[in-house]
Amino acid sequence: MRIALNAMLPLIVLSPFFLLPLVVRLGKQRAQWAALLALWPAVLAVYFGALMRQVGQAGPVQASLGWAASLGLELSFYADGLSLLFALLISGVGSLIVLFSSRYFDQDPRAGRFQAILFAFMGSMLGLVLADNLLALVAFWELTGFTSYLLIGFEHERAEARSAALQALIVTGAGGMALLAAGVLIGQAAGSFNLSALLARGVRLEDAASYPFVAVLVLLAAFTKSAQTPFHFWLPNAMTAPTPVSAYLHSATMVKAGLYLVARMTPLVGETPLWNGLVTAVGAITMAIGAWRSVAETDLKRVLAYSTVSALGLIMMLLGVGTEAAVAGALVYLSAHAGYKGGLFLVAGTLEHEVGTRNVTELSGLRRSMPVLAVAGLLAACSMAGIPLFLGFTGKELLYDSLLGAGGGWGPLLLLAAVGASALMGAAAFIAGWSPFAGSGGPAPEHKVPAALAAPPLIMAAAGLAAGIWPGAIDGVIGLAVSGVLGDAPPVRLSLWHGLTPVLGLSLLTLALVAVLFRWRIGVRRRIEPLRMDFERGYTLALRGLDALSAWSLRALQGGSLRAYVLVLIMIVGGLVLTVLISQGLPGFPDVMDVQPQEAAAALLIVGGAISAARSKSIITAVLSLGLTGYGVGLTFLLFGAPDLAMTQFSVETLTAVIFVLVFYHHRSVGPMSTWPIRLRDSLMAVLFGGSIAAVLLFVGAADTPLRLSGYFAENALPLAHGRNIVNVILVDFRALDTMGEITVLSTAALGVFAVLRLGRDMKS
Repeated sequence: MRIALNAMLPLIVLSPFFLLPLVVRLGKQRAQWAALLALWPAVLAVYFGALMRQVGQAGPVQASLGWAASLGLELSFYADGLSLLFALLISGVGSLIVLFSSRYFDQDPRAGRFQAILFAFMGSMLGLVLADNLLALVAFWELTGFTSYLLIGFEHERAEARSAALQALIVTGAGGMALLAAGVLIGQAAGSFNLSALLARGVRLEDAASYPFVAVLVLLAAFTKSAQTPFHFWLPNAMTAPTPVSAYLHSATMVKAGLYLVARMTPLVGETPLWNGLVTAVGAITMAIGAWRSVAETDLKRVLAYSTVSALGLIMMLLGVGTEAAVAGALVYLSAHAGYKGGLFLVAGTLEHEVGTRNVTELSGLRRSMPVLAVAGLLAACSMAGIPLFLGFTGKELLYDSLLGAGGGWGPLLLLAAVGASALMGAAAFIAGWSPFAGSGGPAPEHKVPAALAAPPLIMAAAGLAAGIWPGAIDGVIGLAVSGVLGDAPPVRLSLWHGLTPVLGLSLLTLALVAVLFRWRIGVRRRIEPLRMDFERGYTLALRGLDALSAWSLRALQGGSLRAYVLVLIMIVGGLVLTVLISQGLPGFPDVMDVQPQEAAAALLIVGGAISAARSKSIITAVLSLGLTGYGVGLTFLLFGAPDLAMTQFSVETLTAVIFVLVFYHHRSVGPMSTWPIRLRDSLMAVLFGGSIAAVLLFVGAADTPLRLSGYFAENALPLAHGRNIVNVILVDFRALDTMGEITVLSTAALGVFAVLRLGRDMKS
């Protein structure tokens, strides 16, 4: 069984991509058939659960999928407690989201496309959390950004959706570039890109010269992906996406990718003042700002979005504290959050789907017409508020316990901020999960809520209750995940009752504050709303600055003058070449005494033709002078033993000269085309460029470099490519991509000619 599970890991991770054709087809069917798609994520969850049991017994597993064996490249995956915890959340929550989507998009012609993108995103997230190679992790990281862009902007006919999707792509994509740079630096410093190898060797990079850059780049990627301040603004704006997207990407999966990255990289680059200080400070600030804004919103999804920002900051802060209790609290809180926040998002989406609005001020009294949905919303809100018997309560207790035991002078301040943020998030939980169903009056749906819409949020909320009553059922999973972050950590023992402790007192104080804030929520909202901080302004100003820079550069560099384009190109290339030559030191010139008379004559012919073409006042003379230069090049080929190239050059020059003469026959003379300062500038640029290229050629000829390639081609042309003409063999076999490119160009040109001829025939008819 162990060997089978290991061997299946690559195929399991990539299976959502393999199933895309089936997903598109089933997704277009009625909800009863589309719901079958939810079975596969459920199967994945069962597989990862079995693999988690194996990891607990025998340690982490690693599996590879062959890719380019000749280059030593393979797609490898690594499964330990940390990655499998995330994989379980991705697949388990994903199964319920797919089920919900089947009814949410029932009879929608775009349903197949949505389900396909959702499965592609699921595969990307699984690849991200299970990738062993850092570069593969970056690839999956970027793939999650691309698929999330498609999901957020799914209703692309709306400008708001397009803007939000682009904003999320730009912000998280910038973090992806930072992660790529960090991955390259880690590979160079550690000598390997494989996480399993680095973790097995116990590699620590804090002594590397590049460590500060690595730490900042990794955290920049994590902060952008997990919506940490000041990058958090993209997450509330992304609420324009369909509800299944908000519930899946923005509560359980994509926004957790940054948290996973911080947890995964902690053994390599963490546990330093720079790392822990930045993670703790940014997490605490994000926690406070998100909680503060969550109670100021009236749109249900934006209430949940800002509370998600706060929860992400809280988890990030705990990872920064870094103790065993803090990491355990972070992972428990992360698991609880995936359940209750996903359920609340689905409740909000169902309300909008059935009632037509998600404005909390317009919703009330819906518990009578939507009793199942009301129960789901209430259970999820109780878990989010940290009421006893729910997993959210267990996570809240671990939060307070870890901050009480944290050393340093910041512990009390962090604890105070955590209590305040928890109270605000608890109030936001009941605003989103209970206030639409409380009271009387309000709009009523025209029909009952379908089971496929009501069941997923109820299951998520009930899971939080079950895990809270029996926390020992998950302490093994949490313990393995903690070991993935901190190495060999003692077993985690979760329990519902810890006795009469200061932590319990803080929990009760938090619940009292939740009750007060919820009771006076309208007044609190009015006081908080004017105090909003617009972090999005920096993003907007940056985009405007880029637009202004683009407009200026377009006017300066793209004026429509071909001469100006060529001049800029020559200046840059010539300057770079000359700079490199001077900086590297100029070797001696080759011995000119070795030049034969016929070779000197060919060189003089080339130079003379070029000078004549430049000085000529007649176009015909200039054309013939260029032909003379070309004949000199062909003569050089002939002198150095390349008669086939020489004949090709002679043919091309002859044909070109004839064509030019026929074209320019009636334009025989040309006068000055620019003023003398312009001609002087152009002359200097020509000397700079020509002199640089000539110097390169001379120095290359003078360098004593062994000619390995020429010998290889001569030795292998016949046995490997079965050809005696070495030049043809190089073009067709050893440089086959060149030939393929030429064939592609000719084919494209042929298609263009065919299209023009067909168009002309159609116009005549």
